[in-house]
Amino acid sequence: MHALSLYLHFVRVRIQSQMEYRFSFLMDTFSHFCVTFLDFTSVALLFARFHTLKHWTLWEVAFLYGMIGISFALAEMIGRGIDVFPRLVVRGEFDNMLIRPLGTFYQVLAYQFQLRRLGRTSQALLVFCIASSHLGIVWTPVKLLFLIAAIIGGICFFMGLFVIGATICFWTVQSIEVLNIFTYGGTEAGQYPMSIYRYWFRHFFTFVVPLAFVNYFPALSLLGKADPNGSPMILSQIGPAIGPAFLSLTLVFWRFGVKHYQSTGH
Repeated sequence: MHALSLYLHFVRVRIQSQMEYRFSFLMDTFSHFCVTFLDFTSVALLFARFHTLKHWTLWEVAFLYGMIGISFALAEMIGRGIDVFPRLVVRGEFDNMLIRPLGTFYQVLAYQFQLRRLGRTSQALLVFCIASSHLGIVWTPVKLLFLIAAIIGGICFFMGLFVIGATICFWTVQSIEVLNIFTYGGTEAGQYPMSIYRYWFRHFFTFVVPLAFVNYFPALSLLGKADPNGSPMILSQIGPAIGPAFLSLTLVFWRFGVKHYQSTGH
C-alpha cells in the first residue's frame, strides 16, 4: 500500500507537469484522436468494398477495434515509463533507482505517465460505443464486469510486452525493435478476428503470445458468436485472466534481470 501511494503521488506530479502547458496538452491529445480516427477509416473503407470479412460485419470488427484500442492506449498511458526504459539504462539513471527504498518496477512505471493518450483512448471508446449501439448489445451487469475484466486483461498483456522489452535491455542496453511486432503489430492484428488468419499465425498469437485471449475470445463471448475454427467456449471465459497471468510471468523475468544487472559503467 505504501508503494502504491507513492506511485500515485508520482503520477499526480507527472500529470501536474503536463498540465502546465494546457493548450499544448489539448492539441497533443486532439492530434492523437485524429490520427487514430484516420486509422479506423482504413478499416471502414475495407468494408465499403467487401461488406463482410469471413462472416464478420463492419460493426463487429469495430467492436474488436475499440476493445483492443482502449486496452493498448491505457497500457501506453500507464506503462510509458517501462516503454522508454532503455533511456534510463543508457544514461545510467537506473543505477540511482537501485539505491532508493522503493521497488525498481514502481519507479520505472512512474517515470512517465502520458495523459495525452486520452486522445487515443477516447477515439477507441467512441468507436466501441457506436459499434455496440449498432449491434444492439444489451449491457447487463455481468457483461459490463466481463468487459472491464477483458480490458484490464488487455492492459496487463501489453504492459507485459513492455516489461519483456525493458528487461532485455539489462543485457542489450538498447531496446530490441523486433518487439514492436508484438506491441504495435499485435494491436493491428487484434483489430481483426483471429479466424481470418492462417493456422500458424492464430496459434502463435494464442498460445505463445496470448493476444487472442485478451481481445478475440472475450469479444466472441460478448457478441454471442462462436469461433468458426471451433475453439472451445472455455477459452472465451478464461480470456480476461490470461492478461494478469502473463504480466505476472514477465515480472518474474524483470526481477531476474534486475538481479543480474551490472550497470552500464556511467
